[in-house]
Amino acid sequence: MRQYGRRSLREPRELSIEEQREKARDIVVRQLAMMDRSRAQLAQALARREIPEEISEEVLQHFEEIGLINDAHFAQVLTRTRFAEKGASRRAILDELHRKGVARNVAEQAVKQIDAADEFEAAVTLAMKKMRSASGNPETLLRRAYAMLARRGFDPGQCSQALREAQARLKESENGEYTDRR
Repeated sequence: MRQYGRRSLREPRELSIEEQREKARDIVVRQLAMMDRSRAQLAQALARREIPEEISEEVLQHFEEIGLINDAHFAQVLTRTRFAEKGASRRAILDELHRKGVARNVAEQAVKQIDAADEFEAAVTLAMKKMRSASGNPETLLRRAYAMLARRGFDPGQCSQALREAQARLKESENGEYTDRR
């Protein structure tokens, strides 16, 4: 084949089975080095890089056996993080775990660490923060706070209760009577 200062137009050579395994291991290690991931997310990353399914399965199984892939641990950590940092509801966290490929029973077990009282308190805290940060028409402010809570995955009843409690706490704090009810 003639070349005129350019790379050859030949097809890239096929990787051997061992080279494919090594490539798959490298992909998994790089993915896990960036952040925890579910087994399904890692399988998707390998598929995007065109790793054959049987090799992908073999590599993922090995990483599970040595404890570097653990969907239950992943779900527990993600649940704690999303709840603590974002105040996300149990429903929103379940949805995120489902999108990340975590089995339903594993995800449900992980969100059990958030009890209803903690979830309600998070909703009240978010509502108070929203209501303090904005000004204007009180009805518009309530609608916006309600919408924000709904986007975080709180159901309509939780949103309404949290808003009523947030309003009461804010009113008490304005009068100098507020005490934390926790």
